[in-house]
Amino acid sequence: METVTLRVNGMTCQGCVRSVTQVLHRVPGVRHAEVSLERAEATVEFDPAQASAAVLKQAIEAAGYEAA
Repeated sequence: METVTLRVNGMTCQGCVRSVTQVLHRVPGVRHAEVSLERAEATVEFDPAQASAAVLKQAIEAAGYEAA
């Protein structure tokens, strides 16, 4: 397992946090995702054989948020 922390811009409420969390959990290989509105970031634990930081970033961006 690997863990990565991504900056997530564009979240304005807890609904946004739920949306980003759900999007991340749909990515194959994601074991756990913790999204913080206050820190504007997502910390994700995933299987590197199934996912990557780039794939996680694309999933967040496809949901309408900016990720770095």
